[in-house]
Amino acid sequence: MRVDRREFLIGTAATLALAPRAFAAQRAPLVLAAASLQESLGAAADAWARLGHARPVLSFAASSALARQVAAGAAADLFISADAPWMDDVARRGLIAPGSRANLVGNRLVVVQPSTARPAGAAPLSQLLANGRIALADPASVPAGRYAQASLTRLGLWNAVAPRVVRGENVRAALALVERGAAEWGVVYATDARASRRVRAVRMLPAASHPPIRYPLARLRASTSADAEGFRRFLLSGAGRAIFARFGFTAA
Repeated sequence: MRVDRREFLIGTAATLALAPRAFAAQRAPLVLAAASLQESLGAAADAWARLGHARPVLSFAASSALARQVAAGAAADLFISADAPWMDDVARRGLIAPGSRANLVGNRLVVVQPSTARPAGAAPLSQLLANGRIALADPASVPAGRYAQASLTRLGLWNAVAPRVVRGENVRAALALVERGAAEWGVVYATDARASRRVRAVRMLPAASHPPIRYPLARLRASTSADAEGFRRFLLSGAGRAIFARFGFTAA
């Protein structure tokens, strides 16, 4: 059978033109997400995969580190920050898709201690934190640390505890310091304390003592996965938010 060379070239060109779209449709979304979302977002990705989609690829770190990756041109599709300022930073650079930003979930702050330590009892927070090292995510850049510093400042405790603060690169690193006994106390998200059997939550910090904890979600302008917008909508749906609620997150 003789194939006309011109028809062959036209057909090949059409196939190559469609290839990027086909690749985009097949490629699982890459999601850059705050470290505190590890278990919950993993469960959401599993649920999305059960609906017949490619399971999203999840990358976790401090929101500050992720925002810098986005600014440096990371080939990611979705970004979930643990606070508004880092999402604002990405937005100011023109790196999020217009109309795709929304608040996903909220959280609370708790004081934790190693589960092997003597239970703290009902002593005032000022008395509990009067001695010992206190693990925080780095307040200079990490949302969990910023919220913690704001709360302790509002409660009149920051000046007393600041010399004893041990800084972690993200909230899970701060949690790990408490888990292994490198710090007697820690201030982490309630969901982090819930995810660990090696710490005990001893106090919930007043919500009014720090800015509201909200996790903004957005699709990145550079996204190339055709599934990214669908997954974003799934996370914001009732079914998606129910998954986060199961892990202790609050409504945004």
